[in-house]
Amino acid sequence: MNTLAQRFTGWLGGMARPAGDALPVRLGGMRGTAGGAPVRMSGFDQALVWVTVALLVWGLVMVYSASIAMPDNPKFARYAHTHFLTRHMLSLVVAFVAALIAFQVPVETWEKLAPWLFVISLVLLIAVLIPGIGKGVNGARRWIALGIMNFQPSELAKFAVLLYAADYMVRKMDVKERFFRAVLPMGVAVAVVGLLLLAEPDMGAFMVIAVIAMGILFLGGVNARMFFLIATVLVVAFSMMIAFSEWRRERIFAYLNPWDEKHTLGKGYQLSHSLIAIGRGEIFGVGLGGSVEKLHWLPEAHTDFLLAVIGEEFGLIGVLTVIGLFLWMTRRIMHIGRQAIALDRVFAGLVAQGVGIWMGFQAFINMGVNLGALPTKGLTLPLMSYGGSAILMNLVALAVVLRIDYENRQLMHGGRV
Repeated sequence: MNTLAQRFTGWLGGMARPAGDALPVRLGGMRGTAGGAPVRMSGFDQALVWVTVALLVWGLVMVYSASIAMPDNPKFARYAHTHFLTRHMLSLVVAFVAALIAFQVPVETWEKLAPWLFVISLVLLIAVLIPGIGKGVNGARRWIALGIMNFQPSELAKFAVLLYAADYMVRKMDVKERFFRAVLPMGVAVAVVGLLLLAEPDMGAFMVIAVIAMGILFLGGVNARMFFLIATVLVVAFSMMIAFSEWRRERIFAYLNPWDEKHTLGKGYQLSHSLIAIGRGEIFGVGLGGSVEKLHWLPEAHTDFLLAVIGEEFGLIGVLTVIGLFLWMTRRIMHIGRQAIALDRVFAGLVAQGVGIWMGFQAFINMGVNLGALPTKGLTLPLMSYGGSAILMNLVALAVVLRIDYENRQLMHGGRV
């Protein structure tokens, strides 16, 4: 199983290795010398930072483009045309400050805080269900109003479960071959989080958290039979949730045939208009600001279906560019995690790879929904869609990855962390 996990992470993070390099990884920006002389290097992965900035800036522009006409709708008549742009910019400022603070925190401290963050996330997931504390929108109770922004505890839960799972695997490394001592307690913890999320309801966040936890278990070297047993249980559980929920079944039927008269104006409405938007964009798009579907046809165009507006305004080229940026980012993050494990920093490595799984899987689900390849699910596009708490936790998670990369470089340079 360890060999399988190593091959998997090697594919995601694999890069060419200079001859004579002591580790099976290559540090971006570092160059070895024949005489072993000191090497010059940057303090963090600048390419990862610039890709993140590119996604954030493009997302800001697209949020403005997708939301500029919303005040023309009587439901949003009291809003200015720049309402969502202004709030998104404020979210970016808050998230940037939080990311700077997170970057200053040593990885060792995150390891110590992991269980406490998990407990805090559970408390907030319970609090959001309490009337008067949790804020309900469209039948879902997922937010806590904080004045300047609405905070979504499920976003913190993704980060907290990620840290907790990595810390748990490090602590249970010596018994990882035993199901009841190694895997079952972690499964119970994820199940508790899942029950709280389903009560909101937020099945999309539960799926992401389950995949993060499963990914860390896999990369942590859990026995193959145990891993596939848990995977089977999860697949059966999600299938049962869909089978015994009428509105979830309707979403599946709408996904299978969104053009059916029964679904076009119901559960398949968003998907059908997303496909129309992407179809209108063709190869090169209709131009920035030229989207028609965002004019009150496509619901949630600035959040869950931002990619559809990108497809309409920038065409196939724009969609492929977004996919390419997320693919590169995921591979780079996984490489940083693999590099940390090569330096015998297992917790740091699992955290970085967990962030890679989080970003990659959520982006994959959102893109699949927008392109009609997956059933409609309320997940935003990381770093790009409108949403304060999502942007906040995305940038904090990436700041932790950059901190891991920074500490890796310090160790490679002969320093201490």
